[in-house]
Amino acid sequence: MNEPAVAALRTVSHDLPVSPEFETFMAGDWAATPLPADIRLPVADVTAARRKRLSALFPGERLIVPAGELKVRSNDCDHRFRPHSAYAWLTGLTGEDQAGHVLVLEPDGPQRHEAVLYVRPRSPRDGAEFYRDRRYGEFWVGARPDLGESERMTGIRCAHRDTYDQVPPGRDASRDTDLAAALSELRLVKDAWEVAQLQLAVDHTAAGFTDVVRALPRALAHPRGERWIEGVFALRARTEGNGTGYETIAASGAHACVLHWIRNDGRLNPRELLLLDAGVETDTLYTSDITRTLPLSGRFSPVQRQVYELVLAAQEAGIAALKPGASFRDFHRAGMRVIAEGLAEWGVLRSAEGDLHRRYTLCSSGHMLGLDVHDCAQARADAYLDGVLEEGQVLTVEPGLYLQPDDETLPAALRGIGVRIEDDLVITADGARLMSGALPRTPDAIEAWMGELIEG
Repeated sequence: MNEPAVAALRTVSHDLPVSPEFETFMAGDWAATPLPADIRLPVADVTAARRKRLSALFPGERLIVPAGELKVRSNDCDHRFRPHSAYAWLTGLTGEDQAGHVLVLEPDGPQRHEAVLYVRPRSPRDGAEFYRDRRYGEFWVGARPDLGESERMTGIRCAHRDTYDQVPPGRDASRDTDLAAALSELRLVKDAWEVAQLQLAVDHTAAGFTDVVRALPRALAHPRGERWIEGVFALRARTEGNGTGYETIAASGAHACVLHWIRNDGRLNPRELLLLDAGVETDTLYTSDITRTLPLSGRFSPVQRQVYELVLAAQEAGIAALKPGASFRDFHRAGMRVIAEGLAEWGVLRSAEGDLHRRYTLCSSGHMLGLDVHDCAQARADAYLDGVLEEGQVLTVEPGLYLQPDDETLPAALRGIGVRIEDDLVITADGARLMSGALPRTPDAIEAWMGELIEG
């Protein structure tokens, strides 16, 4: 079924019929509700420069960057909408009202483009949409800017979304791999405004981790303590920003050995560890990504500390490898060398040589960070994974050890322990700045921090 048909069904579903008299009554006597005159987005000048950079890469070609469409969650209920990251980066528009909107860069001569934004403006009061359309009607989902207001917000010429069907085909960022790669690569180096937004996301995330530690006594008493943790962090994320930047991982005990454990339905055991991987997404859609592994009793057992300290040493080695000009993969190699040597010292591996340590680490040790938690993922390998670091890039360093509960290569005391330590860093002229240093990382500092928060 096509989109108009689905929309029509939604409009009339379960609605009572209305009389002509009611339609006439609803169409009149409404006061004007314009947005304030000074509504230009603070980032509007920056986005203009971004569009110019993109334009230079595709002279004479029509470029299409959709915000994306609403997706059904259940029957007539949609998921909360978040616009595509490339669309947000090029327009500065990040709200839920952007569903269905499209940015088009129209060729305007051989070397430049004109940006046109196709939007669905505020529901007119001379029809039924504003009070009957459950998906887009103002009385159902709130008001949208009109065309003039959208232009003042963005500095982009705006046209009605209904006229987009007349736009000839072009390179579509949803389907064209070259355009998608270019958009990712343009976002690899963050400008000062972006770094500030990421720092804000980090600061809110640190506050969320503090909330979680304070809530541990109640979480430990609940049969779904992991979910209690998830909820506590989500409250901070939703009140300080747009929400979480990705599904929170609240993994206790052996659940921490599942890399993307998001069921979060387990009970917390004070004898075990909690691996919390969570990030707040700002209203401008930039996200943090931090992991801490915490002793639920407030103190690490000797074997827990042993595992934790090896992962911390690996992270310190990875962070030390960050600098402009270094290979992106250098920090991962540095951390894994520490892990392999440690496993060999423990007798788990016969030798630190080779790649057998990967049985216990499973994945890479970090990624770019920005509008997406795994940012710039469509970039070509030679620009990202096989490329070199540059000043202004923001990334995570997150080594981990995942000692599966059923792994018979391990001593019994190690089985079922999962530890990951993840921090966010920005590459500077001579190294890297730790953005998430407000959260403790060493075992002693974690124990002191937890003690102060829980006992206080």
